[in-house]
Amino acid sequence: MLTPLQQKLLDMLSWFHEFCVSNHLRYYLIEGSMLGAARHHGFIPWDDDVDVGMPRRDYDRLMEIFSDSNNKYVLETPYSQKSDYIYPCSKLYDATTTYVEKARKICKRGIFIDVFPLDGMGNTIEESKKYYEKIDFLNMLLATRVCALSKDRAFVKNASIIVSRIIPDFIIPVQTLLKRIDTQCKQKDYDDCEYVTCAMSTYRDKEIIERSVYGEPQLYDFEDIQVYGVEHYDEYLAHIYGNWRKLPSKEQQMPRHNYVYIDLEKSYIS
Repeated sequence: MLTPLQQKLLDMLSWFHEFCVSNHLRYYLIEGSMLGAARHHGFIPWDDDVDVGMPRRDYDRLMEIFSDSNNKYVLETPYSQKSDYIYPCSKLYDATTTYVEKARKICKRGIFIDVFPLDGMGNTIEESKKYYEKIDFLNMLLATRVCALSKDRAFVKNASIIVSRIIPDFIIPVQTLLKRIDTQCKQKDYDDCEYVTCAMSTYRDKEIIERSVYGEPQLYDFEDIQVYGVEHYDEYLAHIYGNWRKLPSKEQQMPRHNYVYIDLEKSYIS
C-alpha cells in the first residue's frame, strides 16, 4: 500500500516518463529509486522521494523545452534566478502541493522529483577521481552555505556550517555557486567518456562508474507503471550499496528527507 505522498510522486514519475518518451529524452532511475525498482518493483517502502538522472545533453535539452503551461508541474533549475532555490540540480515540482524542507534558507515549493545531470568524468578511474575533486570541493562549500544545523550530523560538519555562516552572502552568493558547480560538471561530455557520474550525489566519488553500466535505458516495473532505469542494474547497485538485496536494519528504515511542513492538497503558489 502506497502512502499518499508516494502515490503523488508516482503520478509525477508517470507524467515525467511520458514527457521524456515523447521528446526523445534519455533518463534513468538512479540511486534509491533504482534500488526500489530492482528490489521492490516500486518504492522502497519507507522511501519518500524519486531520483532520476539524465545524460547532460538530455538534461540541458529538458531545461530548454520544458514549459509550465501544464499548470501542474514546474521545473526549476540552478538558473531559475530565484534567491530561495538552493539546489545544484533541477527539481520537478507538483504545483498543487506544498512542501518545505529543513534548510538554512526556507524554500517553499511542492513535492518533487530530483532531476540530476549525468556527466563525463574521464577515460580512467584515476583521471575521473582527480577531476571530481574540483566538483566535490564546490559541493561541500555549497552544503556549508545552505544546510541547517542538525543534532544528527557529525560535530565537524556542524562546525563547518557555523564557520561558513561567518562569510557574508555577498562574498559567496549561493546562486553564483550553483551555476559554478553546474559549469564545472559539464566540462566533459557524457557520451565521450568511459567513466561518468551523478556529480551532485551524496555518495560523492562512489558514484563514478563506467558509462557502459548505465548503457541503454531499460524498462522496469515500478508499482503499476513502467519507467526507465540503468541497463546493468546489479553492477550499478552493488557498486553503490554493496549487498543491495539485503534489507537494512529496522532502525535504518527511515525516510531520507527532513521536512518541516507538507500539504498534499494545497498549492504553494496560492
